[in-house]
Amino acid sequence: MAKEFQDATFQNEVLDSDKVSMIDFWAEWCGPCRMVGPIVDELATEYGEKANIGKVNVDHNPEITQKYRVMNIPTILFVKNGEVVDKHVGAAPKAVLEQKLKAHM
Repeated sequence: MAKEFQDATFQNEVLDSDKVSMIDFWAEWCGPCRMVGPIVDELATEYGEKANIGKVNVDHNPEITQKYRVMNIPTILFVKNGEVVDKHVGAAPKAVLEQKLKAHM
């Protein structure tokens, strides 16, 4: 399962991480988010030792959502060394997200 990142812990869990982070910005009411969520969970299971993979509920974490100017969900950010290195907006098949993840590992 993917981790649940929150405003209060984002700096420590993501920005200060020595691994690449993949963050899924989502909401319970978002249909496409429900399609991407299981894919993110699968990738977290498969790459959990090599990457930092988690989710941010935009309704519960407005600080992170605003900081990264997430206007549409799902939005997937890839963060390495505290910087956004890639981004995907909208639903995507597993192969697309996995390719982006591997490119930054």
